[in-house]
Amino acid sequence: MKNIKLYIIALLLILIPKTSFSLIEVDITRGNLNPLPIAVSPLFVETKSIKEFQNQLKKENIGEEIASVVENNLKSSGLFNPLKKEAFLQKPDIAHLKPRFEDWSLIKAQALITGEVKYENEKLRVEFRLWDVLAGKEMMALAFTTVPDNWRRVGHIITDKVYQRLTGEKGYFDTRIIYVSEKGPKTNRVKKLAIMDQDGHNTKYLTLGNELVLTPRFNPTNQMVTYLSYFKNLPRVYLLDIETGVQEVVGDFPGMTFAPRFSPDGKKIIMSFAKDGNSDIYTMDLENRIVEKITNHPSIDTSPSFSPDGKYICFNSDRSGYQQIYVMKSDGSRVKRISFGKGLYGTPVWSPRGDLIAFTKLHKGKFYIGVMRVDGSGERLLTENYYQEAPSWSPNGRVLIFYRETKSDSEGKGFSAKLWSIDLTGYNERMVDTETDASDPSWSSLLSE
Repeated sequence: MKNIKLYIIALLLILIPKTSFSLIEVDITRGNLNPLPIAVSPLFVETKSIKEFQNQLKKENIGEEIASVVENNLKSSGLFNPLKKEAFLQKPDIAHLKPRFEDWSLIKAQALITGEVKYENEKLRVEFRLWDVLAGKEMMALAFTTVPDNWRRVGHIITDKVYQRLTGEKGYFDTRIIYVSEKGPKTNRVKKLAIMDQDGHNTKYLTLGNELVLTPRFNPTNQMVTYLSYFKNLPRVYLLDIETGVQEVVGDFPGMTFAPRFSPDGKKIIMSFAKDGNSDIYTMDLENRIVEKITNHPSIDTSPSFSPDGKYICFNSDRSGYQQIYVMKSDGSRVKRISFGKGLYGTPVWSPRGDLIAFTKLHKGKFYIGVMRVDGSGERLLTENYYQEAPSWSPNGRVLIFYRETKSDSEGKGFSAKLWSIDLTGYNERMVDTETDASDPSWSSLLSE
């Protein structure tokens, strides 16, 4: 498989004042109730190199393309309100050198992004600046040199830098999402592993669809994926290196195996395995392939997920009579039930921040995606629908992606499965574009880290 890793060749310039007197304040606790007005100026393209660059990438204006990536990312976060370019009073080349802040204040912009694109020695050099319009000063300046095909990823990295500078938390835009691509009637779905940028672009299919694939999950430390596949009706856990395309079988597990996930250090896989009519949680060391049984209970224990520090595991179990969420130490000791609300709880997954656990809940025929603190307090239901499950966290712990199915009629028509995302606050719910129907999403860590 073609190497799909995107390389940022060099980070050339970082100018971030140690002390900021910025008047800009982005409220990250209340979703999209009061998004920050921000102007994203098209990046100025140096005329000497534009023809060669356009011929290579077949882009009319690469500066506008990169700015559009940044603008769409910021808008999708729900925290920013990118202003319409028709209202801009200053040209991109002049604005990048020295903005007339009164012109940007006039259109109600509080922050401004400007930039310049050059094509030098067969490399793309992109500079950008973030300006505080209210204070009338530069907040940040960065430059990147990279291979030309990486122009879209440069837009994602710029967004991450701007997002972090204005909100105080890391971004999640230079990331990818792996999921199960689905096609065909509900009774005969063809399922493939697919991967895309978090904004739905650059989709690639990683399997052929001749075997059933389920629950792909990213390694937190690299671009490895574990997933479940059925080979001759037997479940197998696989490892797949996305960069090289090398795939290996972790093990054959007769019976049923569920939802393999990586440990935070990427050295183990944790999963649920049904043996002798009972489902318990196991780990496998990927270096020596040693399997360790973590739970030993006559109930169904499944859907395990490690805490970010690797010291605890959350899982769901029916040991109380019906399905609830439990937390235990990573060696299986000190098991404690944490969910006590009405309904059935499942698919718990620990936030990268370590402070919350996301879950799926079924109550009175409706499915909910929610979050609770790790001791079970503060339960909040973010969204409800006919059928939805499998939440996965963005790497900064602010956004959840999940999949939602629609109800089919008596003939099986009208069925679809789509990816959706929602802000941790319960706002900014939106469908994530995919080329086909999609399920079982998993969010990667930041590629630039």
